[in-house]
Amino acid sequence: MSRFLKRDLVILVLAAVVIAWANGDLEGLLGIPGWQSYGVRIINMCAINAILALSLNLVNGFTGQFSLGHAGFMALGAYTTALLTMDMAAKDRVFFMTPLVEPLRNLTLPFLPSLILAGLIAGLFSLVVGIPALRLRGDYLGIATLGFAEIIRLIIQNVRKVTNGALGLKGIPQVVNLWWTLGSAFICYLMLRNLINSSYGRALKSIRENETAAQAMGIDLFKHKLLSFFISSFWAGVGGGLLASLLTTIDPVQFKFHLTFQVLLMVVLGGMGSLSGSIIAAGIVTYLMEFLRIVEETHYWGSITIPGIPGLRMVIFSLALVLVVVWYPKGLMGDSELTAQGVKAFLGRFRKTLRLKGGRPV
Repeated sequence: MSRFLKRDLVILVLAAVVIAWANGDLEGLLGIPGWQSYGVRIINMCAINAILALSLNLVNGFTGQFSLGHAGFMALGAYTTALLTMDMAAKDRVFFMTPLVEPLRNLTLPFLPSLILAGLIAGLFSLVVGIPALRLRGDYLGIATLGFAEIIRLIIQNVRKVTNGALGLKGIPQVVNLWWTLGSAFICYLMLRNLINSSYGRALKSIRENETAAQAMGIDLFKHKLLSFFISSFWAGVGGGLLASLLTTIDPVQFKFHLTFQVLLMVVLGGMGSLSGSIIAAGIVTYLMEFLRIVEETHYWGSITIPGIPGLRMVIFSLALVLVVVWYPKGLMGDSELTAQGVKAFLGRFRKTLRLKGGRPV
């Protein structure tokens, strides 16, 4: 049995015990109560954000392409999962102004095939976008993918017979629990880790380092970029489907650019080219997004009233991204993983950051 497989089995067993405890599955067996619903919801969001960060890191961190279209692929996955899992009665209640087109009105599928189809549809659209866009490089690719995400959002907002337009979808069945979210995150991590450690992964890293040298070595740049883009979009669609089932309601406003920016923050904070860094950063950002709600709420201190400022959370996260880029450009883990060597490298970078020279890191 390989070292990776042994470690994965240990992690899987420990994760299963924690999930069963948090989900309340051990209460009837051992009398151990589960976690509060709010805490479970935060962990669900951490797992979904980890999937999104891992998928974006595959393109931006490991392949070296600058993609900003993640919100569009998430929207496709969310709406696909919602429309396929809602029953006819729920669809009739939601589409009271403009009736839903007939094939979708009568179609209801279980959650798992709906989630897989959501990822495949997002991946299919990634091919439509990637075939012309991946011939671009750098900022041009980022602008093209950002434009695609905005186009998808506007289409969703205007195709009322399919998406209910700006009213969004409500009454989505809440199938998602910790088993679904953490299980999907674990599968995503294993898939991407095996891909990165394969010959395809080494080819993707060579494209990131030097496209000209990679092409000279016989690597098909376009094919490998498209493969990376497809896998990333597939998991973004899966993440969107999990999010729709968790929230039970979606609308086009949720999938604006700020959602991609939030995922990008996780990738940069965790380290471009580090899978474990993306997972750690997803947990940090998700927790802080909830904790920092206090800056948007009104507080009363005796006769003093401190008004909340809507949107201040995103301002704080924007400043945090600037600070990370300036003071810690490689992120928490850099391109290392959460191993003994990776932790040692992290501590070394942290000590170097503390040694200032002229007000800037050495």
